[in-house]
Amino acid sequence: MSKGQPGQGERPSGDGGAATELRGRARRLGDRVNTDYIISSSRKKETLDPNELKRWLLEAVDPGFSASVKEGDILVADEAFGCGSAMEVAVTVVLAAGIRAVVARSFSRTYYRNAINNGLIPVECDTSGIREGDAIALRSGPDGVRVVNETREAEVPARPLPPFVLGILEAGGLVPYLRARGGFAEGAS
Repeated sequence: MSKGQPGQGERPSGDGGAATELRGRARRLGDRVNTDYIISSSRKKETLDPNELKRWLLEAVDPGFSASVKEGDILVADEAFGCGSAMEVAVTVVLAAGIRAVVARSFSRTYYRNAINNGLIPVECDTSGIREGDAIALRSGPDGVRVVNETREAEVPARPLPPFVLGILEAGGLVPYLRARGGFAEGAS
């Protein structure tokens, strides 16, 4: 298993084989963080470029949030993360900020799918024991995904991701996945 520094590590393995790990600092959010909180509609009037918009990431929640983000941070939320509109930029702006994973009790279906399609790792588990700034490790292996709070020495099992979803995430999203394979893999419906 790889042991990366915070913000480093490998992407999940799509073959269900070798264990992988992603580590980072928890950035704690609450319930029902909707897509307009992630990136305000008013900011999208001039551009949809995630690299421009990332400076306003989560400004409705905390105006200084984007300035405090470090490469490899992991967003941690409660219920219904990404509810609201189905705008894809609410995922791509998170990735542009250097955040590769979101851990939440639950996601809106559209945000969850947009995350997978764009290579943002969505992990569902009990987040009640994770606090702002905790060192978090996401460990993926043949036995599933686990969220390890290294600061509090606690481990929480996560909802498993199917092998084809892990393959999409490993490829960096749906488009790179399809390019590499020339279409969907057998049995991935």
